[in-house]
Amino acid sequence: MPFVSTNPTTGQVIETFPTADAAGVELALATAHAAFADWRHRPYAERALLMNRVAELLEGEIPVAAEVMTREMGKTFAAAKGEASKCAMTMRYYATETERLIAPENIATSGSRSGVRYEPTGVIFSITPWNFPFWQVIRAAVPTIMAGNVVIFKHAPNVGGCARYIESLFRRAGMPEGVLTSLFVEVDQVEGIIADRRVVGVCLTGSERAGRSVAASAGAHLKKVVLELGGSDPFIVASSADLERTVAAAVTARVQNNGQACIASKRYLVVEAVADAFVTRFAEAMAAVPMGDPMDAATVLGPLVSASQRDILDQQVATSLAAGATALTGANCPEGPGYFYAPTVLSNVPSSSPAGCEELFGPVAVVTVVPDLDAAIAEANNTVWGLGASVWAQDSAEIDAVSAGVDAGMVFANALVASMPELPFGGTKASGFGRELGALGVREFLNAKAWYVS
Repeated sequence: MPFVSTNPTTGQVIETFPTADAAGVELALATAHAAFADWRHRPYAERALLMNRVAELLEGEIPVAAEVMTREMGKTFAAAKGEASKCAMTMRYYATETERLIAPENIATSGSRSGVRYEPTGVIFSITPWNFPFWQVIRAAVPTIMAGNVVIFKHAPNVGGCARYIESLFRRAGMPEGVLTSLFVEVDQVEGIIADRRVVGVCLTGSERAGRSVAASAGAHLKKVVLELGGSDPFIVASSADLERTVAAAVTARVQNNGQACIASKRYLVVEAVADAFVTRFAEAMAAVPMGDPMDAATVLGPLVSASQRDILDQQVATSLAAGATALTGANCPEGPGYFYAPTVLSNVPSSSPAGCEELFGPVAVVTVVPDLDAAIAEANNTVWGLGASVWAQDSAEIDAVSAGVDAGMVFANALVASMPELPFGGTKASGFGRELGALGVREFLNAKAWYVS
């Protein structure tokens, strides 16, 4: 079955991409395996030069790359340009910093000399989603490639143009064939790729269901796996919060990328002392978010990625309302073409309803008022997920209490949770395990080889 990309603003098919057959998969694996044998021995300076060339090429084509993203998955053109810029910045960061991050370490033991050296291991298979169609690939691939590995990635079936563009970018910049390969394969082909002896590790960003399946396949073949799965991140509004700044951030946290981000704030936990002021202003600000054509500079909220994604979200909201939740604004699909959903704020949400226990992948916020900060922390942890969290406070003691108390892979204070090249990215509990980015992410698919001289 071919991959099909559809413009979510119009519902029109853009292009189809044929799925690789067995011969195509074999060619990709053989090419990547051969590329690794050469790439791992390239001088670091040469790898860095090539990665900087990729960054330079992307920087010169940011509007072109952004339009591909916007047409295929509906993010605003401004957000897509920001995503492309972030990708180029990350390439430059790892071209500069990876040598330091993977440098051998000397460790004192009973021997005359000893330590750890970090060595590349081979072909990494990366499975990436559609919501950040450039960044998800770059985040997983660039640190791994700069460390001496090579990457084959399976992109989501609705963003084939993005996959083709990214691979072309690397090849046009002079990267050897096989260092980064896009492979159009179906779900039922994934297990065979993971099982192949030439694949040494797997990373996936996606749903909990996909994570369980990939982890099982990787485990059966004793392959290293890194999983970044779903999230229902808390946005904690403490009593010392600067409400003007916090309300503006709360809106951005819920509608950026059209509400389709694992690390987006989804549960707004507001202490009682500031609840009335925050909730009223937040609902008003959400209702005022400009929604429309994502290529229009005035648009803040574009369409959801597909009709099915919009329908799932609409059903989750409708079922929650029927169970007793209150809609403070939104909760509807606007009439007309495209897969739009109105920015929505729900309150009084029963914990057993979809909005109370499922991930909402769209511009729907759930507001819960809690007595105090301790109750906010307890409620933040009352979920199967543990990806990220943010706290909004001016009191450093409140910030420290949330940072220490929330069970998550990342906690940001007075800032939106974000992935950045300097820090490790990943979660706890059902949000996955392992890390991307930072020193920990660079080393995930390296062999930490101990050495000792008596």
